[in-house]
Amino acid sequence: MKANQLNKSEYNAYYKFYIEGLGNVALIEVLNSSFDEFSTTIKKLSEEQLVYRYEEEKWTIKEITQHLIDTERVMSYRALRFSRNDTTELQGFDENLYVDNCNANDRNIKDILDEYNHLRKASISLFKSFSDEILKVTGIANGSEMSVRALGFIIAGHQLHHLKVIKERYL
Repeated sequence: MKANQLNKSEYNAYYKFYIEGLGNVALIEVLNSSFDEFSTTIKKLSEEQLVYRYEEEKWTIKEITQHLIDTERVMSYRALRFSRNDTTELQGFDENLYVDNCNANDRNIKDILDEYNHLRKASISLFKSFSDEILKVTGIANGSEMSVRALGFIIAGHQLHHLKVIKERYL
C-alpha cells in the first residue's frame, strides 16, 4: 500500500496535506526514510539553532522535535486501539498544551533524538505487525473516522512537513 492509494474516506481532510505530500511511497519505507532524514538534519545543529524561535510565539526546533514525538505516540496509540477493534471514540489532544509542558528546551538533543529513535522503531514494529486487513480497520478519533494505515502515513507526512518548515524558517 502506497500513500497515494489511500481512500480519502480513511482520514480527515485536515491530514490531506501530510498524506498527499508523501506521494508514491510504502508505509514502512517512508517511516524509515523520514526519520533518517529528520535526525540527520537535527544532529548537525548547534544549541543556539535548536532553541531559536523565528517569531516570539513559534516553537523551537527542540520543541518541534518533542511535538513530533508526542504526536507519533498519540497516532500509534490510536492505530493500536483501532487495530484491536476497540470501538471507543478517542479524544483529540491540544498540541500547544503538550509543547507548553514538555520541557524540551531544557533537555539534551541527544536524549530527545534517542527517545525519538526508540519510538520510531517501536512504531515501525507496530505497523509491520498489522496484516493488510488490519491496516484497513477504522476508528473514530477527534470526531473523525480514520484507518490504521492512514495513521502511519500521517506520522511520516507530519514529520516531513515539520522538517520542511525547519529548513525554510529556522536554518
